[in-house]
Amino acid sequence: MSTLIEFQNVCKLYQMGDTTIAAANEISLQINRGEFVAIVGQSGSGKSTLMNMIGCLDVPTTGKYLLDGQDVGQMSKNELATTRNRMLGFIFQQYHLLPKLTVLENVEIPLMYAGMSKAERRNLAVKELTRVGLQDKLGNKPNQLSGGQQQRVSIARALAGAPAVILADEPTGALDSKTGREVLEMLQDLHKAGNTVVLITHDNAIALQADRIIRLEDGIIIYDGPSSAPEAIVPSPLAKAEQGVQDALT
Repeated sequence: MSTLIEFQNVCKLYQMGDTTIAAANEISLQINRGEFVAIVGQSGSGKSTLMNMIGCLDVPTTGKYLLDGQDVGQMSKNELATTRNRMLGFIFQQYHLLPKLTVLENVEIPLMYAGMSKAERRNLAVKELTRVGLQDKLGNKPNQLSGGQQQRVSIARALAGAPAVILADEPTGALDSKTGREVLEMLQDLHKAGNTVVLITHDNAIALQADRIIRLEDGIIIYDGPSSAPEAIVPSPLAKAEQGVQDALT
């Protein structure tokens, strides 16, 4: 498999008064085409910063980010916007659907920005909405759909432009457990179909649905490996406390 995403000693620094915060600290990683990777960490771990850089919403302070061989840090704002539209499909926790547009029109938006003809983008939008089981909801507005259906619309929108990377940011965060499982199954199906999926989450159980886990803490990668490995599983705070008591008694 060829490398699609590559970080070379990437740092992202923010200035807060007199203090410099390293939200990402010397991060190096590679993600190949066709992988299903979960980037996991608690609030403040740096996972949102990493997601923003992968999604070309931000650029490194130092180091290099190559997306399909292109140096993202050297791109202009217009080039970043073009790259986002051409290579990245976003699935957000809060869906980000436009309430006044129909389901079909919401999926057509990125295709319109890509310069597709009306007929071409309509055909693609219908195809992807059918793929996620919403072929009978094309004329509905978002407020006429359940949360799970709205997330399916956002998945169809992400897929419509045939992106190189599907970037899912806490895609089950606003859903009930049953619907959340259905969305995760859809992401797994997309991966099995050959898509590259990068899932951002704070939930260890959700991260374990991916084939590989990249775990962040304080802007540093503390684990990068298969989700099936024992060290991929983080013990609960209670389990840690119990282990601490046992260690103290031995």
